[in-house]
Amino acid sequence: MSVRRLRIGMIGIGVGGAEILRAMDGMETIEVVAGADLVPETLRRFNERFPEARTYLSAEELCRDDNVDAVWVSSPNRFHAEHTIMAANHGKHIVVEKPMAISLAEAGAMVEAAEKNGVKLLAGHTRAFTTPIRAMRKIIQSGYYGQLRALNIWSYSDWMLRPRTADELDINQGGGIPYRQGPHQVDTVRLLGGGLVRSIRAQTGDWMKERSIPGYYSAFLEFENGLPATIVHNGYGYFVGAELVPWGSDKHIYTAQQRGDIRRQLRAGTRDETTDKQSIRIGGSREKEYFYDESKNPWVPEDMGFAIASLDRADLRQSQFGVFVHDDDGKHDLDVVPDHEMGMVQRRAELEELYASVVHGTPLWHDGRWGMATLEVCLAIIESAKQRREIMLQHQMPVRDDYDADMAVPLPVTMAGGKH
Repeated sequence: MSVRRLRIGMIGIGVGGAEILRAMDGMETIEVVAGADLVPETLRRFNERFPEARTYLSAEELCRDDNVDAVWVSSPNRFHAEHTIMAANHGKHIVVEKPMAISLAEAGAMVEAAEKNGVKLLAGHTRAFTTPIRAMRKIIQSGYYGQLRALNIWSYSDWMLRPRTADELDINQGGGIPYRQGPHQVDTVRLLGGGLVRSIRAQTGDWMKERSIPGYYSAFLEFENGLPATIVHNGYGYFVGAELVPWGSDKHIYTAQQRGDIRRQLRAGTRDETTDKQSIRIGGSREKEYFYDESKNPWVPEDMGFAIASLDRADLRQSQFGVFVHDDDGKHDLDVVPDHEMGMVQRRAELEELYASVVHGTPLWHDGRWGMATLEVCLAIIESAKQRREIMLQHQMPVRDDYDADMAVPLPVTMAGGKH
């Protein structure tokens, strides 16, 4: 049977673009038909990878292409709102990378444009889309282990050591850990906790003079129902979270030795960040090393980090290919990832959600208003740190009751008999 294909155009074929293009290329329901970027070399490499696709030097040109059904916006953060609104006004459906925008006013305008033009707007690229996190939510929602009592996520990464462009080193343009990495953790705790965060108290850290952006945050979130959650991300890379699990190592993107070398280069001013950055974009010398060697590897704590959900009678956390359930009968490892494909295949979730909503009319769970609520939390982390006080939230929204209604999760044998 023929399958309707959703024709996608990529606005901004940078590092985020290189990461998602592999997932697109492996889906029979998605066709990459166009790409727009300001860097001619990047467009040339894109055209080598997708010879049938058209290339443009501007987002406006791509949005005027009648052969494009939807766009993936992965341009620099300061352009997310402009490009999303532009696409919506041309009748295109949209997936926008994290952060959704750099202000709530921008996010509100994006939501308004999508609703006015009758197009789908999905806030994408967070680890909340991955199967293990969604399986954790299903277990929580089952009620078998009682009430959800607390959520905690900790991440130790080398994010601050990765090659950066000038805009990525400017907090006013959406640079820094709270903007760039906060959505992973915020989306996840909001999904597991029901969505409605009441308030934030947080601190941020700017500890590296060679990188004048926050590389650390620690935040306490209280949900409307009193649920507490903590989220922490340290992106300075002295210790990395992959060492926290027996099957991990001292490597995230870089080994410990490589991280030390990068710090010394940054201090000496000898690092060629432009070349390093281009090497991990599409067709670059390190693209495969970054994005193409993960499909069968087990999960390790990476940019989102290590999540623990505490219920009345169990604790849940990620395992190699699923979820560990610690209950009165011991530890159960629930293998929930099909064919153990933890890498780029897991990135298909955003595309699958968009496709199902556009083609089959199913709910869009991570829509623009959901993304706006996640952005509000990230902005509150920054504001709370500045003001040294609790910030109350106003734009939160609950998780839909039908979220993942058709998702089947293999549960421990002890759960088969019903309620405790």
